[in-house]
Amino acid sequence: MTRRAIELLAPAKNADVGIEAIRCGADAVYIGAPRFGARVSAGCSVEDIARLTAFAHRFYAKVYVTLNTVLFDEEQHEAEQMVWQLYDAGVDALIVQDMALLEMNLPPIALHASTQCNNRTKEKVQFLSQCGFSQVVLARELSIPEIREISSSTSVPLEGFVHGALCVSYSGQCYMSQAYCGRSANRGACAQMCRLPYTLKDANGKVLLDRRHLLSLKDFNASAHLQEMIAAGITSFKIEGRLKDVSYVKNVTAYYRRLLDDIISRDESLCRASSGITTFSFQPLIDKSFSRGFTDYFLKSRNLSMASMLTPKSLGQKLGRVVAQSRNSFVVDTDEILNNGDGLCLVTADEEVIGCRVNRADRQTVYPLQMPKERLLSATVYRNLDVAYEQALNNPNFSSRKIMLAVEIKENETGVEVMLRDENGNSLTRQFTLEALEPAKNAEKMRDSWQSQFKKLGDTDFEATSVSLDMPFSWFVPMSQITAFRRQTIEAFVELRAKNYQRPLRAARCESIVAPESLLDYRANVGNALAKRFYENVGVTIVQPAFEKQHVDGAELMRTRYCLKHELGYCAKQNGGKKRLAEPLEISHGKNCWILDFDCVHCEMIIREMSNR
Repeated sequence: MTRRAIELLAPAKNADVGIEAIRCGADAVYIGAPRFGARVSAGCSVEDIARLTAFAHRFYAKVYVTLNTVLFDEEQHEAEQMVWQLYDAGVDALIVQDMALLEMNLPPIALHASTQCNNRTKEKVQFLSQCGFSQVVLARELSIPEIREISSSTSVPLEGFVHGALCVSYSGQCYMSQAYCGRSANRGACAQMCRLPYTLKDANGKVLLDRRHLLSLKDFNASAHLQEMIAAGITSFKIEGRLKDVSYVKNVTAYYRRLLDDIISRDESLCRASSGITTFSFQPLIDKSFSRGFTDYFLKSRNLSMASMLTPKSLGQKLGRVVAQSRNSFVVDTDEILNNGDGLCLVTADEEVIGCRVNRADRQTVYPLQMPKERLLSATVYRNLDVAYEQALNNPNFSSRKIMLAVEIKENETGVEVMLRDENGNSLTRQFTLEALEPAKNAEKMRDSWQSQFKKLGDTDFEATSVSLDMPFSWFVPMSQITAFRRQTIEAFVELRAKNYQRPLRAARCESIVAPESLLDYRANVGNALAKRFYENVGVTIVQPAFEKQHVDGAELMRTRYCLKHELGYCAKQNGGKKRLAEPLEISHGKNCWILDFDCVHCEMIIREMSNR
């Protein structure tokens, strides 16, 4: 029976973070190219990426490089050269948005369709599969039934987000940053307009909400739905966060590694996508890392309270409420142990968000470094920095990853034969000739020597699950020589594993490609001649260039599945039309204003420039 490989994909803002993610059980990591990644501040050198791939491949884990911005004509040659450098560095796949790469002279490196390609229909995923993409990153907004429908209509592996920050707009379809800041989200320079405070007004100018983070969503957390996502067709589970620090990546990767390992252990049809068993010194907890609160978004249904309107910053772990306040301290009703140096976030009864640092904690009494001036009684207290947990997490012994190895040792007329076999089916036999065949005086002692030395694989990548000794222990072998045999055999086995590692190849491009649409506007993000040629070759006409090349007056700047009317309880489908707002609605930040349109047939909200009205 062919087992289905389940991949845990972790982010890496640099090689060191990626290495820690692998140590914590990631089957693959994704990291930014030196240029043209969708996080302009998270690019990494080719040399660093090569160091990461060398480490990852030891565990048959993969490295994917993001090269997923819209390219301009003058950048294409550099991008093409960079791909060859990345291929030579051992990279397993590129995550791309721009179809120009399908027209370039590239090595046979696998291509993954970035979520920036706006992959939310079965027709779009079928199209990308026909184009030669080896994996498709699905839109975050999809429900489990929608994922199942896409999976049943295509054989291309599907990657789904499982944890981390949510963009409120459909990925690749946000133009607010470019329109108002000249910073393109599709070129890696997003100004995070969705995290700003906005004022919401109705058609009569009535202020409905003032200076609230109306478009700032909570963080995605699909940990309760992993088994359903696997059953629906997801094979790669992606943690968002290429700008996150190493503590975040270690903690969240370890958390999902444990959950996936538990599912895989109970289902014989599944297996891990890389080698090695990962163990941890303590239980990872995701509420200890950065979060704006959690939502499972649309996985199960359209939920209320998807947004984090009070603050776009991390709230963290909920501790309890303030039950007393004095001039220089306050008391929190919590069972948690507070530490000197902890970071706290307090949400007052007036919905003010206050941050403070613990200077000293005496059980439940907190003495802040600087006492807030506000009334804190009844405030909800969160901890967004747990100093003790961070210290434990950054201990080198937090995680251990070992490849399971079976050892068999036989004695023959000239010496001994050592055989190794790993969990991936690699096997090696080494013959060691003993120069002086001196009879052993104590066979039992010799047995213990062989057994103990081949059980002790120390700081190597391996753990001996069994050491089989098929020998009468006729010959005396010094401990130093047994140790040398073990070292030489392991070194040869490492070389064998490296030789046998196979990178995925580019998927074949179909001769006949059926595009979902025949006409595409600026939302196709075509910024160069090669991408335009690609679409023309498959029968598609580009009627507008990318928004970055030509501003479109009155443009649709965002299309979101998240809906403010639903979030606030004014959806007619939700309340039967009993609660209504005077439309059109308007949001503003500073002097800038935007109109909200609502496509209630498709349950979508559209943010447009005011000039459209």
